[in-house]
Amino acid sequence: MEKSRPHVILSAATSIDGKIATRTGDSKFSSKQDIFRLHKLRSNVDAILIGKNTVLIDDPLLTVRFTNGKNPIRIILDSKGSLSEKSKILQTCNETKTIIAVSKKITKSNLKKLHKFPVEIITVGENRVNLKLLLKKLFQKKIKTILIEGGGTTNWDFIKYDLFDELIITLSPFLIGGNNSVSFIEGDGFSKLSKSPNLRLKSTKRLKNHLVLHYEKL
Repeated sequence: MEKSRPHVILSAATSIDGKIATRTGDSKFSSKQDIFRLHKLRSNVDAILIGKNTVLIDDPLLTVRFTNGKNPIRIILDSKGSLSEKSKILQTCNETKTIIAVSKKITKSNLKKLHKFPVEIITVGENRVNLKLLLKKLFQKKIKTILIEGGGTTNWDFIKYDLFDELIITLSPFLIGGNNSVSFIEGDGFSKLSKSPNLRLKSTKRLKNHLVLHYEKL
């Protein structure tokens, strides 16, 4: 692990064919047991990170609810600061510490909107959020572990720039298919297998019909 950034864990529940949502946005793959496992994991990290599209589609709270433990700091990637004022993230930021990472492309009106809420705004990057710089700044704020629960684009960015350390995938007993459904990793993808990160299977856990695969990057 690089000492200049936090330890990053990618996490997702997918169908057997690697989808995290259907073409209509249905993404309720997890079982009750897996939800409990995820919330336990959340309680053990310093922060949880998603992109603005996940906020738009799922409108999550990103809190710990099914186990005892602290709520992690919530970090939202939102280059243009376009989060809705009605989102649960902004509506509850007085209860749970929230960081919005934006780029210099953010408009004055969106910046003014965010300043209405008790959130911390970090500006990193020209046209989009610079993840390497963001992680460096978060590390300086004593954030040592981050759980990524993002969509396919956010996941790809962390994988593409080699900014993750562990990967926890819950394989759910569904087959989705479809060119317009959302994959765990979107983006351009790697052109050759040799460019893929080298992963080691650390553990497996069966939760009835679901299988939790825990990998670490070598």
